[in-house]
Amino acid sequence: MNVYIFVTQRSLVLQVNTSATTMENGVINPPSPSSIRKIITVASIAAGIQFGWALQLSLLTPYVQTLGVPHTWAAFIWLCGPISGLLVQPIVGYNSDRCTSRFGRRRPFIVAGAASVSIAVFLIGFAKDMGHHAGDSLEKSTKPRAVAIFVVGFWILDVSNNMLQGPCRALLADLSANDHKKMRTANGWFSFFMAVGNVLGYAAGSYSRLYKIFPFTKTKACDIYCANLKSCFIIDIVILVLVTVTAVTTVKESPFTKQVDEDETKKTSPFVGEVVSAFKSLKKPMWILLLVTCLNWIAWFPFLLFDTDWMGTEVYGGKVKGNAHEVKIYGEGVRAGALGLMINSIVLGLTSLALEPVGRLIGGVKNVWAVVNFVLCACLASTVLITKAAEAWRRHAGPELAHPPAQVQGSALAVFGILGIPLAVTYSIPFALASIYCSSAGGGQGLSLGVLNMSIVIPQMFISVVSGPLDDAFGGGNLPAFVLGSIAAAVSALLAILALPNPPKQVSLSPGMGGGH
Repeated sequence: MNVYIFVTQRSLVLQVNTSATTMENGVINPPSPSSIRKIITVASIAAGIQFGWALQLSLLTPYVQTLGVPHTWAAFIWLCGPISGLLVQPIVGYNSDRCTSRFGRRRPFIVAGAASVSIAVFLIGFAKDMGHHAGDSLEKSTKPRAVAIFVVGFWILDVSNNMLQGPCRALLADLSANDHKKMRTANGWFSFFMAVGNVLGYAAGSYSRLYKIFPFTKTKACDIYCANLKSCFIIDIVILVLVTVTAVTTVKESPFTKQVDEDETKKTSPFVGEVVSAFKSLKKPMWILLLVTCLNWIAWFPFLLFDTDWMGTEVYGGKVKGNAHEVKIYGEGVRAGALGLMINSIVLGLTSLALEPVGRLIGGVKNVWAVVNFVLCACLASTVLITKAAEAWRRHAGPELAHPPAQVQGSALAVFGILGIPLAVTYSIPFALASIYCSSAGGGQGLSLGVLNMSIVIPQMFISVVSGPLDDAFGGGNLPAFVLGSIAAAVSALLAILALPNPPKQVSLSPGMGGGH
């Protein structure tokens, strides 16, 4: 049994852990990092998580419309993501840092999150059937009972995804045992499996006959589109359960116990106090990391929200509401955007595996992040040029709308593909740096990653609020938000180069993290 004593501002904290850490001649030797096989096994859970996210992005908005949900309420439903990320990940991170379960600190939250995701997608997929059995009329366009079930399932899904993702990343940091290279590699694999989940999700969502694998999904209340959605979510449940069970049964955590003094137990609001204390105790590198991450997501979120709409409206020249030909052109543009997302996911996966050697070549991870943020800046700015080229072609072609020329389509798809490179960095390097800075300061991995997540979801809420009025102020369309994102990406790149410090060089590994410590 190994004993670690940490002195905080408020109390003396005694942490006791039985783990792989050893002691020789009275000196505690830090635990060694886990094998790459264990890291890959845990990282594979990201494929199950992202499969569901891809289905949300590609299928749920049209599905909501079939339930008769007004546009205003649909926007309210989608706010669940950033709100749950703002609240859930810090709370889960705080409690997972202190979990004393005999199964370990992270695994109980991972299992609970996966089970909750499975329940949520079942509710979403079968909302029409359950609503019909509860009394919804098939003749009426609005199905209030199905809407209520869908909303409950959707919020549970977003909360559960956040509950699952935070402990997964924290467990990867634990398994890396303060080995900085292993941390970067682990987050690279997590990003890779996110790409795998994206590809599987978009592929499943685009296959219109998937319901034939599960013929029972097509019912009186559920048409072919609805049956395909249910089939996709059934596959999602199977994938998520398989990777989660494999991870939690093959990768073990040591039981963790802690004892605190009387003052600690008398705190009326330990979580709030810990979050406030975490912000107060943040060192300069972590504050800069939060700022760079915040700007980075201000750059990303407009494109992630409106990428397929940009293809349908600005590139192809279609309209959501117009004559039959305009609506058809818009739909073809959206499908072309879905192809772009598939290309983006493939590039994302390949890039994720190359980040570590590339980082060594160009002088460290902060330089990688800066370079790809300049790439992000250029790609977002290029959407203006592509849009202007498409508009000029339509003026030349005459009033009858048709597909844009191959050069314009190819340029737009190239933007999607190239953006897979900075997206791989966004999904991995900030989390690796947060783990490294946290371990250097002796903080808890779960809470630190929850704090980092705040710098991701707050920009998302900001963009959700300002993008609509911003676009309207400049005559509508998606370009004003993209230009704002391009500027934010440039500022983020400059801050990464000039202000973000390189991670401290390792002389020896610290016993303050890893193996469930």
